[in-house]
Amino acid sequence: MDSVLTADLTGGQRAAVRRLLDVAFDGEFSDEDWEHSLGGVHFMVIEEGVPVAHASVVQRRFLHDGRSLRCGYVEAVAVHPERQRRGLGAAVMSRAERVIDGGYQLGALSASGAGRALYLARGWTPWQGATAVLAPEGVVRTEEDDDSTFVREVPGGVPLRHTATLICDWRDGDVW
Repeated sequence: MDSVLTADLTGGQRAAVRRLLDVAFDGEFSDEDWEHSLGGVHFMVIEEGVPVAHASVVQRRFLHDGRSLRCGYVEAVAVHPERQRRGLGAAVMSRAERVIDGGYQLGALSASGAGRALYLARGWTPWQGATAVLAPEGVVRTEEDDDSTFVREVPGGVPLRHTATLICDWRDGDVW
């Protein structure tokens, strides 16, 4: 398992990870999705010099119950289709969770339908309250993301009121 800061990824590594994401997401991984996965730390399972599993953790700011929280946000979790169901997704998530637990006040992610079972099995909690984004025009509800948002409470972190509104910071593309 490799852990690499975005700043330390070589051009070849960046290209190989992007190819994996394009294959794993069947061409539905946008340039904005790729941009969201950069700026933090990447966890990769490498086989024969090629990444076959990936996850990244980037820092974001969330608002919850009147507080601004440092969030370790999980992005770009993918396993090559020919390598799925072998524990590789769990392996990259284990490393991501270690970083979140040691460096953030909470963890969060937006789960695809295919990824829900992995996150539930690992103890991630579906958010029960409303979701919103702090957009340029102010706080805007994101009802379409209510069912896909998952959180991870970290040891010694801030207790979360799971029925309250969780507000993420603004970014281009999908905000969650």
